[in-house]
Amino acid sequence: MTDRIVVVGAALFDGPRLLAARRSAPASLAGRWELPGGKVEHGEAPDVALVRELREELGVEAQVLARATGEWPLKPPYVLQVWTARLLPGSPAPEPLQDHDELRWLGPDEIWDVDWLDQDVEAVREVTGG
Repeated sequence: MTDRIVVVGAALFDGPRLLAARRSAPASLAGRWELPGGKVEHGEAPDVALVRELREELGVEAQVLARATGEWPLKPPYVLQVWTARLLPGSPAPEPLQDHDELRWLGPDEIWDVDWLDQDVEAVREVTGG
């Protein structure tokens, strides 16, 4: 039996706006939107992994705030856990450095204007109340 592997996603907020990241790879996911993040490494705490992933993928310094209720299945053995987060004062603005070709801050009335990856839809609903 394979252990499950946790993928952490960031519901990165700037006031009421949520950051969405458009995938550039792999081809099966390219062009669709997700909450940025990545895999938790062996022995790494999920919140520490998320700070690391946001630094690597977006070039930002962030503070993880709270884990969203629930987790969402991805392709086995992966599961998605989402945490709310905010940029630390003085952090550079997010840039699409790895795995993404565009970032977009979405206001409450724009959340569903992008084509979210299927597994992110429920997580986005959970963190936005919508």
